[in-house]
Amino acid sequence: MTELEELAGRLRRFAEAREWQRFHTPKNLAMALAGEAGELVAEFQWLTPEESAAVMGDPEAAARVRSEIADVMIYLSRLADTLGIDLVEAAHAKLDEGDRRYDVETYRGTIKKAPPLP
Repeated sequence: MTELEELAGRLRRFAEAREWQRFHTPKNLAMALAGEAGELVAEFQWLTPEESAAVMGDPEAAARVRSEIADVMIYLSRLADTLGIDLVEAAHAKLDEGDRRYDVETYRGTIKKAPPLP
């Protein structure tokens, strides 16, 4: 069992013990994930690029960022588990698609968008 599978199981048991499954619908979990992502974004909102790169050097800011990233991870893991999606498999599939869409020679050093795959 992978660490992600262990985390998903722990989150599932956490929700079951509290009888929260009825609240953990895909819609509700996606909305909670968006909210937590917004809280993470708020931690960086008015920082310069340099300040954002150094945020983990400030213990108070680092604790807040770590906490918000954990919340995002928790809701993403719970949503994927609820939908039966293997996060690692899905990420590898997305990277494989990126490899096909964005060949190194054409896209190195550019933010140009690739056309959709046929």
